[in-house]
Amino acid sequence: MRVRVATTVLGITAALLAVPACSTDTTGAKHDTAASARTGSPADAAQQAAPLTSAALETRLLDQSDLGSGYLRKPERLTQRDDVTVNGCPALSELSGDAATGGTLTFPHRAKATFTYGGSSSELSEELYSDGANKLSDGIGRIFDAMTGCPTYQVVAGGTPIDIASQKLPAPRGLGDEQWSQLLTFSVGGRSTVVKQTAIREGSLLLIVSGSPALVDRHLDKALTKATAVS
Repeated sequence: MRVRVATTVLGITAALLAVPACSTDTTGAKHDTAASARTGSPADAAQQAAPLTSAALETRLLDQSDLGSGYLRKPERLTQRDDVTVNGCPALSELSGDAATGGTLTFPHRAKATFTYGGSSSELSEELYSDGANKLSDGIGRIFDAMTGCPTYQVVAGGTPIDIASQKLPAPRGLGDEQWSQLLTFSVGGRSTVVKQTAIREGSLLLIVSGSPALVDRHLDKALTKATAVS
């Protein structure tokens, strides 16, 4: 059985990440806590490249040929949950409507792909957003600050309580203009799974890669290279 919860109770995405109830991975509790690095600051929006359309973003997503063997793309869910509540994290609860209930941020252009790996419960999710640099920075920064500001909290999704522990991670240096990274441990019915989430903003483009920590680390550079490639 799988319990599914919006990655962003969050507000980072409308897509639902699978939290396998059969997982016994509890390594998230053993990771050292470290502050995420946020380097640089958005330049004047007028100096940034014009935002990309959703269609253009779609072409910049990783595909199965980029990832290699063993990856299978999942169909995207078009429905949005409206039955997600947050307990024990006022900063998340106080975010505007969609952010507190698993909806997308209000970036006008977006694209997303999710892959399973090796026929297992391991997943890799890539999201691309495009907007003015300041809007991207402020939006994603508020979400990460709220989430990592609450070491533990609970999400109730469809009546199922999900305990979440969040940890800041060192952001990947030298990639993009700004970076954020965190580790989330989801616990349901005494069993846990760990999701790593890393966001990188470069100009008017925001990349978010989420999923099994090893898969995120393996494909992050590749995702950013393709997302920011000049046509």
